Amino acid sequence: MQAPWLESSVQKRRLTMHLFRRCANAGHVDALSTYGVMLFRRGHTARDKARGVRCMVQAAEAGHPEAQYQVGHIYEHGCTQFARREDRAVTWYARAAEAGHAGAAQRLSRAFDQGELGLPVDPERSRHWRLSDSEKAPATRQPASSPGRAPALQ
Repeated sequence: MQAPWLESSVQKRRLTMHLFRRCANAGHVDALSTYGVMLFRRGHTARDKARGVRCMVQAAEAGHPEAQYQVGHIYEHGCTQFARREDRAVTWYARAAEAGHAGAAQRLSRAFDQGELGLPVDPERSRHWRLSDSEKAPATRQPASSPGRAPALQ
């Protein structure tokens, strides 16, 4: 949704959203995750943003690592639809990290280093998540923000 050719045209933006919505409704989990992020970040109404969160949660529950990371991020920072819940953020980050999401593993490592997200300072667990991130092969690693995936929510 940040491509210059897409930003400049309302018609292209509508078509893109329409196609992602159809793919998401057809059960394509990658499309569901991306559509959810687009609605959450670019939705004009609270209803759009709420639908975006529901799409991301649905994709996360279906096992999509990027969606799991995004849902963890939402719970960490809170939003209109979800109150800030550090325990749920940790759960979703852990699911994403176990599925190979590098950003989630880095976040957990940092949380254990600094005692964030309600976690105790634990160098051993921090090292575990740092190693699990670095042991991933570059082909299977999923950066927190890559062109083929939805960007991290901020």
